[in-house]
Amino acid sequence: MSIQFRSRLPRMLSITVVVIAAVILAGCFGDDKSWRGKDISGLMPELAFELTDTSGDTVTAKKTDGEIRMLFFGFTSCPDVCPATLQKLSRAVKDMPDQWQDDTRIVFVSVDPQRDTPERLKSYVDFFSERAIGLTGEEKALRELSKRYRTTFGYDDPDAEGNYNVSHSGAVYVFDRNGNARLLFKPDLSVEDIRTDLIALAQENRI
Repeated sequence: MSIQFRSRLPRMLSITVVVIAAVILAGCFGDDKSWRGKDISGLMPELAFELTDTSGDTVTAKKTDGEIRMLFFGFTSCPDVCPATLQKLSRAVKDMPDQWQDDTRIVFVSVDPQRDTPERLKSYVDFFSERAIGLTGEEKALRELSKRYRTTFGYDDPDAEGNYNVSHSGAVYVFDRNGNARLLFKPDLSVEDIRTDLIALAQENRI
């Protein structure tokens, strides 16, 4: 009897391990979504800011509560990254079904307050999309906001005419309706991939 019991024990343990592994894997991946962007859920703080809009008024993130928000740092004199990114985001929103477009917002934060007046910022974002808003603020507030999302920006030395470039990240931070950080869109992500992720987020817990 004892010999027979010992011979079956390794097999029983193996079966038990396989069953437990299957349960764990089902729990980990059963509800997983195949995001096109990078999943940053739980890795970044919720959306929060206090900045100046294109009317010169102070606004906070609560003004856009209930919307899917894409936060992008840049400046209106940007020669390539900013216009390319804003065009891609605006196309993705425009390609969404009508019922989701009004639930999606592009939040363009200028890190060049010296040149980007409210009037200039408004003209810039309006050119790309009616679902885009332009924000800026004092450099200290902009530094704190960029640090909150683990990025930074810098100013090059001005040339003889006083023109200068601003270095900044090309990433787009995506927040859900509740303000939770969910996705990171990198510059190489396609319009179709962005649209797909935005629709998936818009369908979650609509309020």
